Amino acid sequence: MVQFIFFSIIFILIVDFCLERFLAFLNIKHAKNELPAILKDIYDSEKYTKQQDYFRTNTRFGMLTSSFSFAITLMIYSLGGFAWIDSLVQVYIKSEIWTPIAFFGVLYFANDILTIPFAWYDTFVIEQKFGFNKVTPKLFIIDKLKGYGMTILLGGGILFVIIWIYSLTPQYFWLLAWAVITGFSLFMTMFYSEIIVPLFNKQTPLADGELRSKIEAFAIKSGFNLTNIFVIDGSKRSTKANAYFSGLGSKKRIVLYDTLMDKLSTDEIVAVLAHEVGHYKHKHTLINFLISMPTTLLLFFVFGLILKSDVLAQAMGGQVHSFHLNALAFSILYSPISLVLDIATNVLSRKFEYQADAFAAGYGFAPQLQSGLKKLSATSLSNLMPHPLYVFFHYSHPTLYQRITKLSQKL
Repeated sequence: MVQFIFFSIIFILIVDFCLERFLAFLNIKHAKNELPAILKDIYDSEKYTKQQDYFRTNTRFGMLTSSFSFAITLMIYSLGGFAWIDSLVQVYIKSEIWTPIAFFGVLYFANDILTIPFAWYDTFVIEQKFGFNKVTPKLFIIDKLKGYGMTILLGGGILFVIIWIYSLTPQYFWLLAWAVITGFSLFMTMFYSEIIVPLFNKQTPLADGELRSKIEAFAIKSGFNLTNIFVIDGSKRSTKANAYFSGLGSKKRIVLYDTLMDKLSTDEIVAVLAHEVGHYKHKHTLINFLISMPTTLLLFFVFGLILKSDVLAQAMGGQVHSFHLNALAFSILYSPISLVLDIATNVLSRKFEYQADAFAAGYGFAPQLQSGLKKLSATSLSNLMPHPLYVFFHYSHPTLYQRITKLSQKL
């Protein structure tokens, strides 16, 4: 049985890697296809050549980084490296709670240190070459340190609570751990923009003027109670533009990137905001949260069943069951189920995007949303011809062509 689990994990790792490489190959080949007529006005010939170069560069770099991670993971797993790390940690820490935390901490920081050169190259070579990067080396380091602090406080804190619950009541661990994660997710949904975002970016209320007046006029017209409109200084890291909606109830807010305000007209920004309001009106955030509850419950229920399994720990090179070795084995064995759930989530998310687009179009913003989406794609050098299979597996949004086509039907 141990060998079966061992080779099952190897099989899953290899199949996942090969699937991703196959999808990347299809995507990079499909990107060379001629653009549909409805998209040909987005790039001129010079910029389209630049976009193709940017896309191929990112795809090949992604294949390099993922191949490196795959090779390291496979090597460590095959050679019993995880059990070795476990034994090394236990030389210094022998605790039902702190040993797993230290084990996962070693894995996290070792992985992050190994991938820092790739992140540095992506930021200061690729993004710099194509004119997107605004991050300075100092800011890069500061962001890393802040990320470490958040991981230790939030990630370590949640991990501590989950392991502590398991040590108290293994029988009801799955239910209580699910309740903790669900509560934490709800808290983050409500307060992410107020607590986490300010650690990395400055948010300021949108100033009075034409844009705010038009946004408020639309909010009144659509029956959307909106008082929290913020501008985030995204330009300190990138020239790419974005906007998002966060929070629930009284904590809901619209956040506009300052780069969005530089690249889009006032009416186009209102159209993008109308799309975000559409998500709220259709209760997409709430629906996603409610859907995540049973899927997370399933995950913890199955996880709780195998935590006492010596076989899983032995497949990882250990001797007897332990929270961390069993959790690591479970994370790999559960990945096929996770893949299916992710695909289903993406299918639903793409449907939600169409609904939000239709909401904006219902208020007469179809032309402005079309032009705004085209500008956003052009300024970020987006791939306009992704392969349908790649879209099926990875896209949470419909392709630009699909969205523009749907919006055209609303004119």
